[in-house]
Amino acid sequence: MDRILQMIMRMVMRKVLSKGIDKGFDMATGSGRRKGGGHGVSDEDRAEMDAMKQRKKNTKQAMKVGRRIGKL
Repeated sequence: MDRILQMIMRMVMRKVLSKGIDKGFDMATGSGRRKGGGHGVSDEDRAEMDAMKQRKKNTKQAMKVGRRIGKL
């Protein structure tokens, strides 16, 4: 019974931690604040934001691969 509870708690904690990390990345990149369409942003800043989004995507993908490797 203890193992089942540990398994369930591990799954729940993994989901919660993943959501927290995703939320942190969103806040760090500012993607949650730009709902107004991003008016007044220069092309230079827009390019920087796009690069940051790409880094975020790559980091999330690397984290996912790391978790898969950790299961082995």
